[in-house]
Amino acid sequence: MVGPAAKRAAIAHLQAVMSLSERRACSIVEADRKMIRYRSSRPPDAGLRGRLRDLANERRRFGYRRLFVLLLRVGEPSGINRIYRLYREEGLTVRKRRSRRKAVGTRAPILVEARPKARLSLDFVHDQFANGRRFRILNIVDDVTKECLGAIPETSISGRRVARELTTIVERRRKPGMIVSDHGTEFTCNAMLAWCKDAAIDWHFIVPGKPMQNGFVKSFNGRMRDELLNETLFFDLDDARAKIANWVADYNLQRPHSSLKYLTPAAYAATSPQRTIGCATPTSSSDRPLLHPRHLAYKTPTLTAAG
Repeated sequence: MVGPAAKRAAIAHLQAVMSLSERRACSIVEADRKMIRYRSSRPPDAGLRGRLRDLANERRRFGYRRLFVLLLRVGEPSGINRIYRLYREEGLTVRKRRSRRKAVGTRAPILVEARPKARLSLDFVHDQFANGRRFRILNIVDDVTKECLGAIPETSISGRRVARELTTIVERRRKPGMIVSDHGTEFTCNAMLAWCKDAAIDWHFIVPGKPMQNGFVKSFNGRMRDELLNETLFFDLDDARAKIANWVADYNLQRPHSSLKYLTPAAYAATSPQRTIGCATPTSSSDRPLLHPRHLAYKTPTLTAAG
């Protein structure tokens, strides 16, 4: 279907090239003369376009919904439909990566008490410095509030270091009811065996080859990769620590989170109810049960069987 702008351009062309009258040109194009003569009373968008472009350049991996929330915070009265129109017209659409084919099957959410620190997820993400030397980041995420409780970059992280970081988190806040991780040696070493026994925390391992059973922290890793690691050059460990700490603070305090109705993780944690619910909808790939009944051999109440 041809829009009004295209019809106006066609009529202008017929009048200029073929010297047709407006009435005749409108008849050929099948356009109403009122529509051709109409002049929009919409206020100019130049200022809003500029603010939207600047914000999109600052937040290169944010879509129009998050940009709309950020504009709303600073008092922009425009609705989301107007923001979306300008977002499309300015060519700010975030390029999507092709998704992998997903298996079809029944998915059920795991029940978790909906309070901060009810369950934590741990995982590593890797990157490299400008000189090519690799380093890794230990990410610790609250599955309920989506807060990043720790993002520790190091060239090497042992089980003792993981235990120290968890001890710091427990002392600073409250002891989690459950911790979820994969079978990495940092999580199954003797240091973690001793720490888990002393802390009396229920530790769950995911089934080998099923990373999305730890989907909350995997999703966080993807956001960190997309918004920070792929966009930032790290020169050394101190530089990485400073930049990662700034990003984590922004993630917890400023970044709207779609699964929290576009609240920030810190704001949601401050108002989080205390009841037992499924942490997310059953349609989410991160909601698969931690352990399928046929894999019960992998579930251990403590780390004793992991040695």
